[in-house]
Amino acid sequence: MERGLDLAGRVLIAALFAAGAMQKLVDPEAVRGLLTGTGLPPELVWPAAVFDAVAAVCLVTGPAIRYWALALALYCMGTSIFHLIPSDPWQISIFVKNWAIAGGLLVVAAQRRL
Repeated sequence: MERGLDLAGRVLIAALFAAGAMQKLVDPEAVRGLLTGTGLPPELVWPAAVFDAVAAVCLVTGPAIRYWALALALYCMGTSIFHLIPSDPWQISIFVKNWAIAGGLLVVAAQRRL
C-alpha cells in the first residue's frame, strides 16, 4: 500500500508541473508578463516549460526521484516570489501553495535513498 500511495502522491504533484508546462507552451503571455514585471527576460518561459515537463515525468518515473523532488522544491520556493503581492489575496494564496507544494516535495525527497 505504501508504494501505491507514494506513486499516487508523486503523480498528483507531477500533474501540477505537467499542466504548468502545457500552460506555458499554449499561452506563454501570462508567464512572460510575470517575468518582464520582475526584470527577467520573457524568453525564460521556454526553459521553464521544458523544466516543468521533464521534471514532471522524472518525478513519476525516475531516475533520481530524490533529486528531481529537491529541484522542484527549490523551483517552487524560487518562483513563489512572482506571487508575493500582498495587495492581491489570490496571488498570496498561490504564494502559500507554492511553499506547501515545496514541503510535499521535500517529504518525497526525504523518503528516497541517496
